[in-house]
Amino acid sequence: MDYATFIRQAEKGEPPAITLLHGGDVQLLDDALHAATRGLFPDRALAAWGREVFDGREASADEIVRAAATMPLGVDRRLVAVRRPQALAAKGAEALGGYAKSPNPATCLLLLADEALRASRDRRTDHWLIGAVPAAAIIELPTRGARDLAGWVRQRAALEGLTITDEAARLLVELTGEDTATLLGEARKAALAGGADNRNVGVKDVGSIVGEQRLDDIFDLTRAVERRDRAGALKMLDRLLATEDAMLLLTVLARDVRTAWTAVAMRRRGRSVDEIARALRRPPVVIETLTGSTSGSEARFAWKLRRCWDAERRLKSSGEPRAEMVALVADLCAER
Repeated sequence: MDYATFIRQAEKGEPPAITLLHGGDVQLLDDALHAATRGLFPDRALAAWGREVFDGREASADEIVRAAATMPLGVDRRLVAVRRPQALAAKGAEALGGYAKSPNPATCLLLLADEALRASRDRRTDHWLIGAVPAAAIIELPTRGARDLAGWVRQRAALEGLTITDEAARLLVELTGEDTATLLGEARKAALAGGADNRNVGVKDVGSIVGEQRLDDIFDLTRAVERRDRAGALKMLDRLLATEDAMLLLTVLARDVRTAWTAVAMRRRGRSVDEIARALRRPPVVIETLTGSTSGSEARFAWKLRRCWDAERRLKSSGEPRAEMVALVADLCAER
């Protein structure tokens, strides 16, 4: 089962008896919980009788299994949700694994892990939850690129009655980053910037919440990196770090590396500057800069992207943000 199928079943009031959703997209986890709640309890007052939400940092596997095994009272099915189940002690694997083999059909047990649990470059082995829950009950949250995120935020906002232009959605992604909960929150604020009853969000509304100076400064940083103007880029970085989150700036820089790599690859396949500009939704003058004679090799772009990933890992491992970002920007501007 994939995420979209789970949402459809949950909204019909037919979620599986046990599901583990895992990934870094907190908004998708929230949407999954809300879909299951709406589907199982059309009368929202009944949720107080049939829904129980735990936090894996505070509860034990035994407590959760007992709650899931409890028969419903006053409702057809119970919903037991566990946020951050990856924080549960490993000694709970036996209890949870035993329950997963024969779950209570009158309960929907929803495990909502806000990080990827499979082995990866950041995780040496699978989390024990992967082995405790049947493979058919595990859903890895979908990931999206910047262009997909722009479409997602428009669709998700439409569920709340908001209409966001394509340009405004792309600008939100560019400036807010790839965290969907933050994106949706900024979209809501942009709508309110147009008035309490405003339901349409355009570029002007987005600009009003992020500020024109902030827009100019972020774009100046990326342009300086594109020109390999290390002095200018470091000066702008120093100014931005006084107010901006380092992870946001890293996201913008990494996205620019991917865009440049795509533009150069398209140019080498014979596509014109105007064609590439339309495909990537960037001004032709920017594409000309990105695909100039000093644009770099495939190996160079791959190295830049790995360098961004390394900086992300360091920041998430309590690295000092200013030092890590200064080193990254200097490397991205260097001739190699």
